[in-house]
Amino acid sequence: MVATAISVRISDELIAHLDLISKETERPRSFIIQKALESYIEDYADLQIALDRLHDKTDPMVSGKELRKSLGL
Repeated sequence: MVATAISVRISDELIAHLDLISKETERPRSFIIQKALESYIEDYADLQIALDRLHDKTDPMVSGKELRKSLGL
């Protein structure tokens, strides 16, 4: 994997949190930031899929009652 360096401005408060996590996990700041970005991007992709399905009129909706019934609850 090729890595590219980037520069960002981060508030002092966020840096303090980052440094605390870095110290507690014994990992460098860059590792924590990379993992946070990976998680955010994955969550964003999941959100986008959910929104696309929500707005897709051809995707059938299932009520909570129907879901519980199909699960035998």
